[in-house]
Amino acid sequence: MCAFNPPDWSAAREALRHALSAAGWPDGLARDAELALCELFVNAWKHGGSPAPTVVVVLLATRTLRVSVSDDSPVLPEPRTSADPYELSGRGLHLVRSLTHRFGASPRKNGKFVWFELDCAA
Repeated sequence: MCAFNPPDWSAAREALRHALSAAGWPDGLARDAELALCELFVNAWKHGGSPAPTVVVVLLATRTLRVSVSDDSPVLPEPRTSADPYELSGRGLHLVRSLTHRFGASPRKNGKFVWFELDCAA
């Protein structure tokens, strides 16, 4: 038997949704941002060893969104490459890369931030 207790990311999702709605972002971009946030949040919990990852949402001049998720692991993420199209995991970072304009990771004193940026056309 295996039990999982994933952290609740609904507050981060709601804050993101509210910020983008208030800034007038299109629904499609907001959904892309939510999905990318979910991927980074789950990765921080599952692979980064953080029971409650920290999320920072910043709107730069209301046209660029930057979302950072921190975890406690110093290991910087690398998208997996696999020849098996039926693997059950390993596609999250590829998904983040395809949904966003920029994506990366930055080390910090006790772990790292994994981030993405998404631009909204004026």
